[in-house]
Amino acid sequence: MRLLVIEDERKAGEYLKKGLEESGFTVDIACNGIDGLHLALEDDYELIILDVMLPGIDGWTVLERLRAKKETPVLFLTALDELEERVRGLECGGDDYLVKPFAFVELLARVRTLLRRGPPRDVEHVHIGDLEIDAIRRRVRRAGQKIDLTPKEFSLLQLLARRRGEVLSRTQIASYVWDMNFDSDTNVVEVAIRRLRAKIDDGHDAKLIHTVRGVGYVLDLEERG
Repeated sequence: MRLLVIEDERKAGEYLKKGLEESGFTVDIACNGIDGLHLALEDDYELIILDVMLPGIDGWTVLERLRAKKETPVLFLTALDELEERVRGLECGGDDYLVKPFAFVELLARVRTLLRRGPPRDVEHVHIGDLEIDAIRRRVRRAGQKIDLTPKEFSLLQLLARRRGEVLSRTQIASYVWDMNFDSDTNVVEVAIRRLRAKIDDGHDAKLIHTVRGVGYVLDLEERG
């Protein structure tokens, strides 16, 4: 598996490269945000380890531009340990956030966890119970019955399905589906979820779209939280 490390501290980058390669990964390194973004967009990586404080462009900008074109899993690795920074990293599209200094065994465990979660992002056909999603033809069926969705409804369902079992916040959903910053006075996510749930779950005993109170929404065979 190919990983990309975007880290401007040379010793830290070499340490990560050595440890990850000894763990069986192929690792490329970029020492600034501009080169890192170029590699991330031009090559296919299973996961990106991204520092925030980078020369050229910072990690927030790298992730923002990456997310406009790709959904490669991203693990933030940074000395910024304030709660607001960690929340920002996750809400702007990061998949995990690890603060320096760190134990390599923990980083490796997080990398492997993200990689186990990552493959469904690129699957062309998704099956969850009796729900079938054809990402290429943009067709959806449940219990063999065709379901007509608007483009936004399909994007929302596809996001939830690809991140099956993972509770997504309203901010994450708004960012991925509408490419907008979440405004607490805007109920666009709630309305979209309600309409999608009516099409996907109404008339079926087994519900797939669940609300986790105070956190967000999840698509899975069993209710969470």
